[in-house]
Amino acid sequence: MPDPVLTLLKYLFLAVLYLFFMRVLRAVWVELREPKPAPLAPAPGPVPSSSNQPDARSAHPSPGERGPERLVVVAPADHKGSEFALSDEVTVGRAGGCGVLLADDTFVSQLHARVFRRDGDIYVEDLGSTNGTYLNKKKVTAPVVVHKGDKIQFGRTTLEVRK
Repeated sequence: MPDPVLTLLKYLFLAVLYLFFMRVLRAVWVELREPKPAPLAPAPGPVPSSSNQPDARSAHPSPGERGPERLVVVAPADHKGSEFALSDEVTVGRAGGCGVLLADDTFVSQLHARVFRRDGDIYVEDLGSTNGTYLNKKKVTAPVVVHKGDKIQFGRTTLEVRK
């Protein structure tokens, strides 16, 4: 081969090698950084005390009035049917302190996501995971409301919200 072609291939190989190392460093950085807190919902304004208007707080039932929601594993088949109760906030990941521990799924980050309640609704939020969190096959980029029957995917594990 002529020298200019070999030189071009050498630089091309070095560029691909550097891109690979940058990708590895980014993955390590994402795993090590602290998760950012979810933005707080705006505080509700004053509620008129008129007797013919319903109280704004009654629009969402309190957690005691709702049935206990849970996350049920629907995939992979070897963990199908496993259940996790939903409290006010549950973290999902491979770390020991997570409420939904998915230690067998290597595509799940140590602190992958969190599922939490706000104003009577259930939300899911990705915590900067490497492989992302998906709600009904759509990538989660900000806190998103989750409804009964929705499927949430963390790595290779899919969970369904049930009441």
